[in-house]
Amino acid sequence: MAKIFCIANQKGGVGKTTTTVNLAAGLAKLAQRVLLVDLDPQGNATMGVGISKSTLTASVYEVMLGLTDVKNARQRSASGDFDVLPANRELAGAEIEMVDLENREVRLKDAIAEVSHEYDFILIDCPPALSLLTLNGLCAANGVIIPMQCEYYALEGLSDLVNSIKKVHSNLNRELKIIGLLRVMYDPRVTLAQQVSAQLEQHFGDKVFKTVIPRNVRLAEAPSYGMPGVTFDASSKGAQAYISFGEEMLEWVK
Repeated sequence: MAKIFCIANQKGGVGKTTTTVNLAAGLAKLAQRVLLVDLDPQGNATMGVGISKSTLTASVYEVMLGLTDVKNARQRSASGDFDVLPANRELAGAEIEMVDLENREVRLKDAIAEVSHEYDFILIDCPPALSLLTLNGLCAANGVIIPMQCEYYALEGLSDLVNSIKKVHSNLNRELKIIGLLRVMYDPRVTLAQQVSAQLEQHFGDKVFKTVIPRNVRLAEAPSYGMPGVTFDASSKGAQAYISFGEEMLEWVK
């Protein structure tokens, strides 16, 4: 059965999609079977792996409404070498449409349960808000990976996210736990980044991943080519860091 992880943070622009896409590609390079679930209506993860949002015949939207299943909606990312359950703008309307549905918090969980035996990892890219979509991701997952920039405001938002995860754990998903905090877009030349990094290690101990993702131009360029950074420029520092993170995740799940 697959290990199912949400990549979540209520703060926007912290590298959730970059982390999801590149961790998926990194794990695929390590011979793992991966499904990436794009749960963000912006569909950036979908575009970032070379899948066109405008030509989708089925997406995670139809899956969550019960109009189709994952097997029919998933696509293969040629550039990343993993499967994708894609998303587009239609997903924004799903929250309203799901309000009156039974078991609305576990629609995604039930859908991916049918294919979880086909994968080693299922990675869920969540939108930057504690919405019904994010709630579905948290209810489906075994754990949460939290990408964080080492800056002051990131620390402020972290306590809110941790409290949200605790509530979901208590009320909806007893399996859910924080897997770890991933430091992203890290610039060691910035004193504040060093200080915040040290604070995270002090307060969260072994919940802070050893891997640190550096600020890297090649990672930022890759989505415009429809490729994960790991395959766009495998020799870049960012790509190498995500490969290392994939190796760290494999060690964690042993």
